[in-house]
Amino acid sequence: MESLSLTTQIILAIFAPAALVVLFTRITFNHYVALILTVALFAASVYAGYTHRWWIYMIDAASLTIGFWYSTHMKTSKNKKNPPL
Repeated sequence: MESLSLTTQIILAIFAPAALVVLFTRITFNHYVALILTVALFAASVYAGYTHRWWIYMIDAASLTIGFWYSTHMKTSKNKKNPPL
């Protein structure tokens, strides 16, 4: 990620993890599996050496938390609208 500017890295750290959790939730229909997949994806990118700043990790973690909260909220509000038969 050294080829990306610092501003681009911050913007990606803010939006990408939350968007991935929501996307994986829509694909797998389980927000816990989506969180695990997203954490595994980011762990692999850290292991590969794409990020080097600890505060980017903190922004990623906050974004993961927000994405997980939104996915949980999305699933519960959908279940309230359409209760199972």
